Amino acid sequence: MADAAAADEKASVAAPAPAFPIKLLIIVSVAALVFGVGGAMVAVKFLDGSDKSSETSEEHKSEVAVKSESHSGPGGKQSKATAPGVMVDLDPFIVNLADTPEVRYLKLTIKLEVENEAVSADLSARVPQVRDAVLVLLSSKDVNAVRTTQGKFQLRDEITQRVNGLLTKPGVRSAYFTDFVVQ
Repeated sequence: MADAAAADEKASVAAPAPAFPIKLLIIVSVAALVFGVGGAMVAVKFLDGSDKSSETSEEHKSEVAVKSESHSGPGGKQSKATAPGVMVDLDPFIVNLADTPEVRYLKLTIKLEVENEAVSADLSARVPQVRDAVLVLLSSKDVNAVRTTQGKFQLRDEITQRVNGLLTKPGVRSAYFTDFVVQ
């Protein structure tokens, strides 16, 4: 019996502890590491995208500030441009761009902000002339000129100048793009 008791004692001492908790610990550690790395990559991607959007919003704010300074009256005070004007819708424009090796199209829908109803009525009477002037301007542009943000701002200013040139009394404040598709 002493031999049996000694054998049981050796068996209980020599029997290793179950390896299940160690395996579970390794699996949980690897999963946490994978989720941590994945979360860090997602955070970097979102923070990188927000930095770019904040740069473009800062660029847009600086251009708006420059425009508002150019519209301000004498003495640095803001002129009547602070009150919203009357919005005039134009039908969509679809034009071929001036790219020579490839055929590129531009679809553009414009809203014009005018000073008052009198300018709106004058503009409505000259819709064919306005559409012709805008179509000629748009078809003279190439894809590189209209794809950038700066190019879009320049195009907006050129449209405003051309439409004001057609009216008896310039009253178009700005042109706004509601659709802008380049293909």
